[in-house]
Amino acid sequence: MTITTERKNEVIRQYATNPNDTGSPEVQVAVLSERITNLTEHFKTHVKDNHSRRGLIKLVSQRRRLLDYIKSRDEKRYDALINRLGLRR
Repeated sequence: MTITTERKNEVIRQYATNPNDTGSPEVQVAVLSERITNLTEHFKTHVKDNHSRRGLIKLVSQRRRLLDYIKSRDEKRYDALINRLGLRR
């Protein structure tokens, strides 16, 4: 259900804009997407886990806010990011 440290570091390296980047919106969206993917897999076996479902909704909302922020700043970055992550919007 949680993202491992190794996987998180891999995602950060993959989406970082420079070598020391750990907190740019792109990195945050990528890490949130990884966590959302893990939670959706969790719900395939634990259908009635409503407490975790609330957390999933919170993560999706946070990712949406970050994506809206990126879109308001630079639409090309937004388009590139959603294509890279495979998100529909």
